[in-house]
Amino acid sequence: MSTTAVLRSEWIKIKSVRSVAGSLIAVFAATLAITVLTFATVGQAEADNEGAEPVFDAFYALNFGQIAAISFGAVALSSEYLNGALRISLAAVPRRGLFYLAKMSVVGGLALLVGLFTSFSSFLVGQLFMGEYAIGLGEPGALRAAFGGGVYLALMALFAAGLAALLRSATAVLSLLIPFILIVSFVVGDIAGGVAQYLPDRAGQLVLHQSPQGSLGPWAGLAVTAAWAGAALLAGWWAVRKRDA
Repeated sequence: MSTTAVLRSEWIKIKSVRSVAGSLIAVFAATLAITVLTFATVGQAEADNEGAEPVFDAFYALNFGQIAAISFGAVALSSEYLNGALRISLAAVPRRGLFYLAKMSVVGGLALLVGLFTSFSSFLVGQLFMGEYAIGLGEPGALRAAFGGGVYLALMALFAAGLAALLRSATAVLSLLIPFILIVSFVVGDIAGGVAQYLPDRAGQLVLHQSPQGSLGPWAGLAVTAAWAGAALLAGWWAVRKRDA
């Protein structure tokens, strides 16, 4: 089977499984909904606070979008381990390397497209409610943050996908990553200080700051998240290659 045919088959799988397609749609829907709700109610009031960071604050809703991105990556891979689907996939594509590469390429590509659309849309829609406090993409750091936010969402989806290939369970991945991002990362940040900026979520979100603090710059932080995602993908590839279907 050609590479193009394998990529097409993986795309068909994703759009055909409701839980997978739904989690991808949720990346955009959840982020935009939280953006509208937040900026329409407290956006201008928060912008007037001392210490407000207009660029970073503009992407507040990505905190919720990343949960959907993680869910998408995890569910897209774990669906292969339900009802013997992986055996069918490998019967159609015996070359496990090709199968895994195609799967991750489609997951990453879709996550990047939706992530970029979500990040830019969230920024632009949120500013509609900001009145005199509104900023545009011409604001220093804003365009970089909008682009980097989309890349960050894609990397988190791939990070989750790699772990799902390793653990063979979306539930296990979500039980591990969501509490880590929502709770543990902040606790570690308070205790460990600068070390916390090397955690996958903290590092990647540096790209959203207008002037990031610490030893990592915005792109270096995103590279750290990419390294986490790469390690997870390699671990997932090892699992797919070595374990029985």
